[in-house]
Amino acid sequence: MTIIRMAFNRNPFLGAYSLCTDKIALLPSIFRFNEREVEAALGVPVVRTDVDRSPLIGVLMAGNSNGLICSELFEIGSGAGSLKPDVTVVPIPGKFNAFGNIFLVNDYGAVANPDLPEEILKLVGQKLRVPVVRGTIAGIKNVGAVGVATNRGVLVHPDVTSDEAKLIEKTLNVPVEVGTACAGVKFVGLCMAANSKGAIVGMTTTGPELGRVESALGFI
Repeated sequence: MTIIRMAFNRNPFLGAYSLCTDKIALLPSIFRFNEREVEAALGVPVVRTDVDRSPLIGVLMAGNSNGLICSELFEIGSGAGSLKPDVTVVPIPGKFNAFGNIFLVNDYGAVANPDLPEEILKLVGQKLRVPVVRGTIAGIKNVGAVGVATNRGVLVHPDVTSDEAKLIEKTLNVPVEVGTACAGVKFVGLCMAANSKGAIVGMTTTGPELGRVESALGFI
Protein backbone atom coordinates (compact mmCIF):
# COMPACT_ATOMS: atom_id res chain seq x y z
CA MET A 1 0.00 0.00 0.00
CA THR A 2 1.24 3.49 -0.93
CA ILE A 3 0.38 7.01 0.19
CA ILE A 4 1.52 9.99 -1.84
CA ARG A 5 1.22 13.69 -1.12
CA MET A 6 0.20 15.93 -4.00
CA ALA A 7 -1.86 18.99 -4.93
CA PHE A 8 -4.07 20.15 -7.75
CA ASN A 9 -2.73 23.52 -8.89
CA ARG A 10 -1.40 24.06 -5.33
CA ASN A 11 -4.80 23.11 -3.90
CA PRO A 12 -4.32 20.39 -1.24
CA PHE A 13 -8.00 19.45 -0.88
CA LEU A 14 -7.81 16.37 -3.09
CA GLY A 15 -10.89 14.70 -1.63
CA ALA A 16 -13.13 17.44 -2.94
CA TYR A 17 -11.97 16.70 -6.47
CA SER A 18 -11.44 12.92 -6.44
CA LEU A 19 -13.41 9.72 -6.01
CA CYS A 20 -11.66 6.40 -5.53
CA THR A 21 -12.92 2.82 -5.15
CA ASP A 22 -11.19 -0.54 -5.33
CA LYS A 23 -11.98 -0.59 -9.06
CA ILE A 24 -11.39 2.92 -10.36
CA ALA A 25 -10.33 6.47 -9.53
CA LEU A 26 -12.07 9.52 -10.98
CA LEU A 27 -9.96 12.68 -11.03
CA PRO A 28 -10.63 16.08 -12.62
CA SER A 29 -9.65 16.71 -16.20
CA ILE A 30 -8.58 20.33 -15.71
CA PHE A 31 -5.63 19.76 -13.35
CA ARG A 32 -2.12 18.61 -14.14
CA PHE A 33 -0.74 15.65 -12.21
CA ASN A 34 1.26 12.49 -12.80
CA GLU A 35 -1.36 9.89 -13.72
CA ARG A 36 1.09 6.99 -13.57
CA GLU A 37 2.12 7.95 -10.05
CA VAL A 38 -1.50 8.13 -8.91
CA GLU A 39 -2.39 4.82 -10.57
CA ALA A 40 0.62 3.17 -8.94
CA ALA A 41 -0.41 4.47 -5.50
CA LEU A 42 -4.10 3.55 -5.79
CA GLY A 43 -3.64 0.36 -7.79
CA VAL A 44 -6.56 1.18 -10.10
CA PRO A 45 -7.03 2.94 -13.45
CA VAL A 46 -7.38 6.73 -13.34
CA VAL A 47 -10.17 8.30 -15.39
CA ARG A 48 -10.16 12.03 -15.99
CA THR A 49 -13.64 13.49 -16.09
CA ASP A 50 -15.93 16.12 -14.54
CA VAL A 51 -19.47 16.44 -13.20
CA ASP A 52 -21.49 18.89 -15.27
CA ARG A 53 -18.26 20.77 -16.09
CA SER A 54 -17.34 20.95 -12.41
CA PRO A 55 -14.08 19.41 -11.11
CA LEU A 56 -15.71 18.74 -7.72
CA ILE A 57 -16.05 15.01 -8.34
CA GLY A 58 -15.47 14.07 -4.71
CA VAL A 59 -18.19 16.42 -3.49
CA LEU A 60 -20.80 15.52 -6.09
CA MET A 61 -20.30 11.74 -6.39
CA ALA A 62 -19.99 8.75 -4.06
CA GLY A 63 -19.66 5.04 -4.57
CA ASN A 64 -17.97 1.73 -3.99
CA SER A 65 -16.88 -1.29 -6.03
CA ASN A 66 -20.53 -2.00 -6.92
CA GLY A 67 -21.28 1.36 -8.50
CA LEU A 68 -21.15 5.14 -8.37
CA ILE A 69 -24.00 7.54 -7.59
CA CYS A 70 -24.64 11.07 -8.75
CA SER A 71 -27.62 13.41 -8.92
CA GLU A 72 -29.79 12.99 -11.99
CA LEU A 73 -29.44 16.77 -12.42
CA PHE A 74 -25.83 16.38 -13.56
CA GLU A 75 -24.10 14.95 -16.60
CA ILE A 76 -20.80 13.13 -16.24
CA GLY A 77 -18.05 14.41 -18.54
CA SER A 78 -16.71 12.64 -21.61
CA GLY A 79 -14.02 10.86 -19.60
CA ALA A 80 -16.72 8.64 -18.15
CA GLY A 81 -16.63 6.77 -21.44
CA SER A 82 -13.38 5.27 -20.14
CA LEU A 83 -15.06 3.63 -17.15
CA LYS A 84 -14.55 -0.09 -16.83
CA PRO A 85 -17.49 -2.13 -18.17
CA ASP A 86 -18.46 -3.23 -14.66
CA VAL A 87 -18.41 0.33 -13.23
CA THR A 88 -21.73 2.13 -13.61
CA VAL A 89 -22.86 5.62 -12.65
CA VAL A 90 -26.40 5.58 -11.28
CA PRO A 91 -28.48 8.82 -11.43
CA ILE A 92 -30.34 9.52 -8.19
CA PRO A 93 -33.52 11.66 -8.33
CA GLY A 94 -34.41 14.41 -5.88
CA LYS A 95 -33.10 17.73 -4.62
CA PHE A 96 -29.95 16.34 -2.98
CA ASN A 97 -26.84 16.50 -5.12
CA ALA A 98 -23.59 16.60 -3.08
CA PHE A 99 -23.45 12.82 -2.65
CA GLY A 100 -19.75 12.77 -1.85
CA ASN A 101 -20.45 14.97 1.15
CA ILE A 102 -23.61 13.28 2.39
CA PHE A 103 -22.52 9.63 2.15
CA LEU A 104 -19.59 7.76 3.71
CA VAL A 105 -19.32 4.49 1.80
CA ASN A 106 -17.28 1.33 1.43
CA ASP A 107 -18.07 -2.12 0.03
CA TYR A 108 -19.77 -3.20 3.27
CA GLY A 109 -22.09 -0.32 4.10
CA ALA A 110 -22.95 3.36 3.92
CA VAL A 111 -23.58 6.07 6.51
CA ALA A 112 -25.84 8.86 5.26
CA ASN A 113 -26.80 12.40 6.15
CA PRO A 114 -29.77 12.02 8.54
CA ASP A 115 -31.86 14.50 6.52
CA LEU A 116 -32.09 12.16 3.54
CA PRO A 117 -35.55 10.64 2.91
CA GLU A 118 -36.10 6.92 3.21
CA GLU A 119 -36.67 6.46 -0.52
CA ILE A 120 -33.19 7.83 -1.30
CA LEU A 121 -31.59 5.55 1.30
CA LYS A 122 -33.33 2.50 -0.16
CA LEU A 123 -32.36 3.39 -3.73
CA VAL A 124 -28.72 4.02 -2.83
CA GLY A 125 -28.62 0.79 -0.85
CA GLN A 126 -29.97 -1.14 -3.82
CA LYS A 127 -27.58 0.42 -6.32
CA LEU A 128 -24.45 0.14 -4.15
CA ARG A 129 -25.60 -3.21 -2.70
CA VAL A 130 -24.93 -2.26 0.91
CA PRO A 131 -26.99 -1.48 4.02
CA VAL A 132 -27.47 2.26 4.54
CA VAL A 133 -28.03 3.97 7.89
CA ARG A 134 -28.40 7.58 8.92
CA GLY A 135 -25.71 9.06 11.13
CA THR A 136 -23.47 11.97 12.00
CA ILE A 137 -19.77 12.45 12.73
CA ALA A 138 -18.88 14.97 15.43
CA GLY A 139 -22.49 16.12 15.13
CA ILE A 140 -21.91 16.98 11.46
CA LYS A 141 -24.49 15.70 9.01
CA ASN A 142 -22.26 15.74 5.94
CA VAL A 143 -20.45 12.57 6.94
CA GLY A 144 -18.55 12.21 3.68
CA ALA A 145 -16.80 15.51 4.23
CA VAL A 146 -15.51 14.52 7.65
CA GLY A 147 -14.63 10.88 7.00
CA VAL A 148 -12.67 8.65 4.64
CA ALA A 149 -13.67 4.99 4.38
CA THR A 150 -12.03 2.00 2.72
CA ASN A 151 -12.51 -1.73 3.11
CA ARG A 152 -9.66 -1.72 5.63
CA GLY A 153 -10.57 1.18 7.93
CA VAL A 154 -12.09 4.61 8.45
CA LEU A 155 -10.47 7.93 9.35
CA VAL A 156 -12.86 10.51 10.83
CA HIS A 157 -13.10 13.96 12.42
CA PRO A 158 -11.30 13.99 15.83
CA ASP A 159 -14.45 15.09 17.66
CA VAL A 160 -16.48 12.00 16.74
CA THR A 161 -18.43 10.63 19.69
CA SER A 162 -18.13 7.05 20.89
CA ASP A 163 -21.71 6.30 19.82
CA GLU A 164 -21.08 7.71 16.35
CA ALA A 165 -17.88 5.67 16.02
CA LYS A 166 -19.67 2.48 17.08
CA LEU A 167 -22.39 3.06 14.45
CA ILE A 168 -19.78 3.62 11.74
CA GLU A 169 -17.84 0.50 12.70
CA LYS A 170 -21.00 -1.62 12.78
CA THR A 171 -22.23 -0.32 9.43
CA LEU A 172 -18.96 -0.26 7.48
CA ASN A 173 -17.57 -3.34 9.25
CA VAL A 174 -14.09 -1.85 9.71
CA PRO A 175 -12.33 -0.09 12.62
CA VAL A 176 -12.56 3.68 13.11
CA GLU A 177 -9.71 6.01 14.05
CA VAL A 178 -9.57 9.78 14.34
CA GLY A 179 -7.16 12.23 12.78
CA THR A 180 -6.61 15.34 10.70
CA ALA A 181 -4.93 16.12 7.38
CA CYS A 182 -3.57 19.11 5.47
CA ALA A 183 -1.93 20.51 8.63
CA GLY A 184 -4.83 20.30 11.05
CA VAL A 185 -7.94 20.17 8.88
CA LYS A 186 -10.62 18.07 10.58
CA PHE A 187 -12.68 17.66 7.41
CA VAL A 188 -10.51 14.74 6.32
CA GLY A 189 -12.90 13.66 3.58
CA LEU A 190 -12.03 16.82 1.67
CA CYS A 191 -8.29 16.26 2.06
CA MET A 192 -7.74 12.85 0.48
CA ALA A 193 -9.01 9.99 -1.65
CA ALA A 194 -8.27 6.39 -0.72
CA ASN A 195 -9.07 2.75 -1.36
CA SER A 196 -7.83 -0.55 0.08
CA LYS A 197 -4.63 -0.30 -1.95
CA GLY A 198 -3.42 3.25 -1.26
CA ALA A 199 -4.23 6.91 -0.90
CA ILE A 200 -3.50 10.37 -2.25
CA VAL A 201 -3.45 13.13 0.36
CA GLY A 202 -3.05 16.88 0.30
CA MET A 203 0.51 18.16 -0.04
CA THR A 204 0.32 20.07 3.25
CA THR A 205 -0.41 16.93 5.27
CA THR A 206 2.25 16.53 7.97
CA GLY A 207 4.34 13.49 8.84
CA PRO A 208 2.40 12.68 12.01
CA GLU A 209 -0.87 13.05 10.09
CA LEU A 210 0.40 10.64 7.44
CA GLY A 211 1.14 8.13 10.18
CA ARG A 212 -2.41 8.42 11.42
CA VAL A 213 -3.76 7.97 7.88
CA GLU A 214 -1.66 4.84 7.43
CA SER A 215 -2.90 3.40 10.73
CA ALA A 216 -6.57 4.31 10.27
CA LEU A 217 -6.83 3.01 6.71
CA GLY A 218 -5.06 -0.25 7.53
CA PHE A 219 -1.84 0.33 5.61
CA ILE A 220 0.41 -0.71 8.50
